[in-house]
Amino acid sequence: MSRDTSGWPTRSVSRRDLLAAMGASGAIGLAGCTRVASDEPEEVNIAGSSTVFPIAEAIASDFVQENPDINVSVSQTGSGGGFSNFFCPGMTDLNNASRPIEEDERTQCSTNGVEPIEFTVGTDALTVVVNPEADWVDCVTIDELRQIWRADGAERWSDVREDWPDEEFDLYGADTVSGTFDYFRETVIGEDANHRNDYAGTEKDRTIVRGVRGSPYAMGYFGFSYYSENPDAIKALAVDGGEGCVEPSLETAQAGEYQPLSRPLFTYAAKGSLSNPAVEKFVRYFIEKAATDLVADVGYVPITEEERDEDLERLDAALEDVA
Repeated sequence: MSRDTSGWPTRSVSRRDLLAAMGASGAIGLAGCTRVASDEPEEVNIAGSSTVFPIAEAIASDFVQENPDINVSVSQTGSGGGFSNFFCPGMTDLNNASRPIEEDERTQCSTNGVEPIEFTVGTDALTVVVNPEADWVDCVTIDELRQIWRADGAERWSDVREDWPDEEFDLYGADTVSGTFDYFRETVIGEDANHRNDYAGTEKDRTIVRGVRGSPYAMGYFGFSYYSENPDAIKALAVDGGEGCVEPSLETAQAGEYQPLSRPLFTYAAKGSLSNPAVEKFVRYFIEKAATDLVADVGYVPITEEERDEDLERLDAALEDVA
């Protein structure tokens, strides 16, 4: 299974260069392009979820254009990989996450003197995708997904429905360090079984896109943003959570209709890092931008004004403690 545990690049990147490079790297460093070369720029370092990465990347790109004296580095390490390897050890200022921080992660953070402050930054419609040639399936039930993805489950399409092809699954999904993996395991598979391990697991969601696109009997899952980038290359399945088939979309996720695969997205700031004016400025910017169409542009539901205000109140309360 692949894990991105690399450091962050330090080269300056324009917004055009950045967008052209998306998908080529799991870690992107953004730096203001107009700063004096001899000046030492402020740094904001972010690791964590590949699902939240498109939001953080887009916001960071706009931020450095407005704040050329601050560098922002964003890396895809998976929610859990970011917490355990970077954020809780005190190496990063923020950790993006596609599920809430877990108790053992809080304990690790506490041991290292890191206090995580949670901010909601969007809503995702976790999306199950197949090859466009898979014309035999347009909707799956949660039970059928459980049969396909649990350990010792179905091996062939026809094991799930008799009229599906008598062909083996070719499966692509999130790595075990991923919050998407955790959410899918808990929501779809449940506590009485394990997620199967005979699949291609990765934190590079575009690798999942390529795998599914290249195999007629493939299935994969990831955040809606990566489907919205490739609607002609792969096919999203509607999901029946008990109330009939519902297609993943920003509208169904926002309306609460896409259940149970609609989920909140987070970023966590280290409370101590907020004493750095650059980090405080970026976190405030992140929260405010999370309530705008910028989040919808990358394939997620923006937070509401009420959620934004709650995030800002949480930020201000933390700042009072570190002032």
